[in-house]
Parts: sequence; C-alpha cells; structure tokens
Amino acid sequence: MQAGKPILYSYFRSSCSWRVRIALALKGIDYETVPINLIKDGGQQFSKDFQALNPMKQVPTLKIDGITIHQSNLSVLKQVGEEMQLTWAQNAITCGFNALEQILQSTAGIYCVGDEVTMADLCLVPQVANAERFKVDLTPYPTISSINKRLLVLEAFQVSHPCRQPDTPTELRA
Repeated sequence: MQAGKPILYSYFRSSCSWRVRIALALKGIDYETVPINLIKDGGQQFSKDFQALNPMKQVPTLKIDGITIHQSNLSVLKQVGEEMQLTWAQNAITCGFNALEQILQSTAGIYCVGDEVTMADLCLVPQVANAERFKVDLTPYPTISSINKRLLVLEAFQVSHPCRQPDTPTELRA
C-alpha cells in the first residue's frame, strides 16, 4: 500500500460501494480496495478491526486525504427480514422508478441530467442492477433503461461493476 493512496473498504455487490467506485473511476483516482464480506463469518463488518474504522459497521468506507467517510443502505434490508426482502425491495424500487421515469422526461439528455454524467447517473446504474437482482420488470421504464445502457458502456461504469471487483465470487465474475 503506497502512502497517501485512498483506501476503499467495499463489498462487491454493495450498490453504495459501486457509486463510490464509479466516482473514483470518473475522477481518475487510483485507490486500493479492501474487501469486507458482508456475509462471510457472520459479516466481516462486525469485526473489531473494522468497527474501529467505522463504528456504524457498514460499507463503503473510504479513507482519503486523512478523512474517513462512511455510508450504506444494507441495514434497511436486514431490518425488513429475509422473508420480506424481495417484496419490500420490489415495492421500493418500483415506487422510486415510477417517479424517476416521470422526472427524466424533463431532465434527460444522453444521461439523467443533460449530456454530462452527473451524480444522478452514479445512483441510477447501481439501482437498475438492484432492480434486476430483485426481479423488477423494467419494461415500464424505457428512459431509465436506455440511459442505463448508455452509461454501462462508459469505462468508469465498466471497471467499477460488481462483477469486476477483487472480492467478486468466481461464479459472478465477468
């Protein structure tokens, strides 16, 4: 690990981690990934070492320029309970996509807001992946789908994709 190089504590499938990876790639910031498996060993985020770094016990955690930044949303799914996760996720994503599809009618260009990649795009791609993961029908969202396809061909979105992370299980790799 070279001095001063940012460190991203990440889980390959975390949409929050993916947004950070996209932003780092877009800015051309080289960083080190430290995988934190949210499932293995009861969740590596609960280890004493990781809790010392992030008392919230969540990913992503980014150490950059002497600052540690945290954020996540996996805890919501855990609170819902395993038996209700699919239904809850489908409802939450559908509700958000219904509103977003309508908003995009007045803001979209090539991407979500005009013809430049914005924070909205960094949020869109991981959420579309969540929709696919939770089996949400994307047919009613043609604008979301077309913007997502255009974003996925950009290098920053390709190199940050969950299937290309060091902690991605072999069977899920691209």
